[in-house]
Amino acid sequence: MRIAVLIVSILLAPLAAADIYRWVDSAGNVHFGAKPQPGAEPVEVRPQVIDRDDATRERQARTERFFEARREEQEAANVAASARQAQRERECQQLQNRLSRLSHGGRYFSADAKGERVYYSDEEIGAARRQLASRISQNCS
Repeated sequence: MRIAVLIVSILLAPLAAADIYRWVDSAGNVHFGAKPQPGAEPVEVRPQVIDRDDATRERQARTERFFEARREEQEAANVAASARQAQRERECQQLQNRLSRLSHGGRYFSADAKGERVYYSDEEIGAARRQLASRISQNCS
């Protein structure tokens, strides 16, 4: 469709730029044409200026405001989606780092209420590993 409009525009462009001539024949009839005849005078063709009424201008302004608001909403939604994606990627990286540390083996502990170390058993470490792997598979693609 766009190609057809382009081709028609290209073909009609010389017609729009062509000079128009006016002449009166021997019978007194007025003629207009693109080719000058003997005694023809050039006619200045001015395009018609269309003045829109207030209702049309207001309708167009409302439409423009609507589309501008819609564009801003889309932009805000895209920014929010990008922020959520970045947060998800950071969380996934943290989960993978924790799983990697647990997979290397070693002894893991936490501090109890008295500040003393409480070491995790192999079963607790295995359960933590499985839980991290499950969270990674659910939340990270």
